[in-house]
Amino acid sequence: MTRIKDALDAVAAAVIARKDYLTSLDAKTGDGDHGLNMARGFRAAQEAVEEMDDTSQPGPVLQAVGKALIRNVGGAAGPLYGAGFVKAGEACDAETRLNVASIEKLLRAAIEAIQARGRAEKGDKTMLDVLIPIHDCFLPEHAEDKPLFEVLQEASKAAGEGVNYTKTIIARKGRASLVGERSIGIEDPGAVSSMIMYRALYQFLKR
Repeated sequence: MTRIKDALDAVAAAVIARKDYLTSLDAKTGDGDHGLNMARGFRAAQEAVEEMDDTSQPGPVLQAVGKALIRNVGGAAGPLYGAGFVKAGEACDAETRLNVASIEKLLRAAIEAIQARGRAEKGDKTMLDVLIPIHDCFLPEHAEDKPLFEVLQEASKAAGEGVNYTKTIIARKGRASLVGERSIGIEDPGAVSSMIMYRALYQFLKR
């Protein structure tokens, strides 16, 4: 796992660049603050990591990012993403590398934390409708004998398909659930921000 801080900066830049779009999307079914909150959270995450003496290990960096998101992102997204990053950081160990197996392990830890915190599943029109399909691409039955970058690319495609899927279903969690069938046809903001984060990481790793 190299260039961890640079990877964070790439993800943060992508989220901040799309903050107005995320906010306008959230305004259709929620509080209209998702983009602003996420941008504030990732700026705080960058500051927290900047203050770290050692950013060479992914575990402490991911935990610092998660704690910054919990403290600085309002609404449901902060506790959910924050828990995901913290648990992914806790899942890191001496065997963690930039490979399919390690990415699968960290994604699994993050998703389990988000599911436990949000009590949501795939199909509820949340960030999980993107994160779970991304994770599925790294499972042995899908990734066996494939090079890492082929799996990363497939997961990027799966993220986009997950966002499109959220347009076809009714929101069952959060403020969006209050609008019922009127949420159909609208992408879930959390699903979109998950896609943005993953694709930013993917593009960074391709460089």
